[in-house]
Order: sequence, then C-alpha cells, then structure tokens
Amino acid sequence: MQAFKHFLQSVEAGSLDLKTKELIIIGLALKSQCSYCISLHVKKALDAGATKQEIVETIWLAAMMGGGPVFMYGQEALNAVEEFSK
Repeated sequence: MQAFKHFLQSVEAGSLDLKTKELIIIGLALKSQCSYCISLHVKKALDAGATKQEIVETIWLAAMMGGGPVFMYGQEALNAVEEFSK
C-alpha cells in the first residue's frame, strides 16, 4: 500500500510542477493510444493552467517519437481541449 501511495504522489507537484507533469502524461497517453487517458489528462493539464498551444506542442513532440498514429490521437487531444474549454 505504501508503494502505491508513493506512485500516486509522483503526479503531485514536486521538482516538476503539475502542469509540466500533465503535459508529459499527455505525450505518453498519445504514444500509448489511450483515448480515456488523453481526455483525462488534457482536462487535468487545462485545470493546472496549460494552454491550447502548450498541448499542441506536446502533440508535436509526441509525434516525433510516435509517428503518424500519434497525429490521429492528437486530434482527440485537440477535441478534448475544445470540449473542456467551453
């Protein structure tokens, strides 16, 4: 149980602020092609103060490593930005 607590704390602000961590997680979710994860972490990133442009840059960075499939899932991230920015 203690190990799981440390795992959950890794997403809290620390050496990296919460916004930066959420942007990293979006990139990982894009590479993993996890639609639920993309939507969830776009919401969390926006709540932490991320801008649409920062999320777009995250998509581009993820695409450098993940290629074409990341662009397809990148559209899901942009759709989530629009949904959660209303």
